[in-house]
Amino acid sequence: MDKRVKFDFEIYFTNGGSIKGNDFRLDISGEEISDKELADYIVADLRLLMVGETKILNKVIFNEKHKRKPINESHGKKMTIDLSHTIENGLITYKGLPAPIICDYLSREDSRKFYEEGTTFQIGKIEMVTNTGTYIDCPFHRFENGKDLSEINLECFTDLEGIVIRVPYSDTLAITEEHLRNHEIRDRAVLIHTGWDVNWNTERYYEGHPYLTKTAAEYLRNCNVKLAGIDSHNIDCTTGKDRPVHTILLGAEILIVEHLCNLQLLPDEGFTFSAIPPKFKGVGTFPVRAMAKLQP
Repeated sequence: MDKRVKFDFEIYFTNGGSIKGNDFRLDISGEEISDKELADYIVADLRLLMVGETKILNKVIFNEKHKRKPINESHGKKMTIDLSHTIENGLITYKGLPAPIICDYLSREDSRKFYEEGTTFQIGKIEMVTNTGTYIDCPFHRFENGKDLSEINLECFTDLEGIVIRVPYSDTLAITEEHLRNHEIRDRAVLIHTGWDVNWNTERYYEGHPYLTKTAAEYLRNCNVKLAGIDSHNIDCTTGKDRPVHTILLGAEILIVEHLCNLQLLPDEGFTFSAIPPKFKGVGTFPVRAMAKLQP
């Protein structure tokens, strides 16, 4: 059902002065919209500068036929899509590797003795291998003298121009050079959407998964892609003991992101991709919060 919002607003400027509006009405998509989203829309739509405090007052959401494109879809902000699996206590990402242990180092109850009444904190403790959840591989993961996470520049895994290449696992498990042809991939993050993430955290996920062939990896390297990602258990075939895709890509300092999800929510092009790990010395792989920003 179409929803509209009615509200008053007050906007104050950091260099003095203010503007106010009463009984403002806008179409919205969905059942709710936050005060911040409304304030951001007003600021952007009126092209205001030097904005300080904003107030949304007397907000009421009601049913009424839309009169124009809803605010949530039209206020020009980039939409972000989370491409990462949730890491939780006991999660098995790769069979044979231990699950993470996530617990309290300092619980809220225990913290009461250190702070005044009503003030509590929680400090968590995590024990895990670095190949947990959705993670990024850098050259040190494969090569002793390769760059570790602390040596990779931020621009190598932040706001990369992205492309999704769709190769459903129901069609084939082996993703070849031919699947990668006829796409604009140079200097891009190339994300392979197979749909295998529907099997995440099940027994099926670990066996018989989609992967890139050696020639596909060589093609990506020769085309100078920035990063390769896949929504599968491994970018290499894991039935044998060799890992040619890791060797070829990481040898060329092309980063790898494995265990992606939600790639079906992305367009084929028109987005940027980020997968940023902490700056660890002596570590070659680590979980990331992978995400895409869609162009407005």
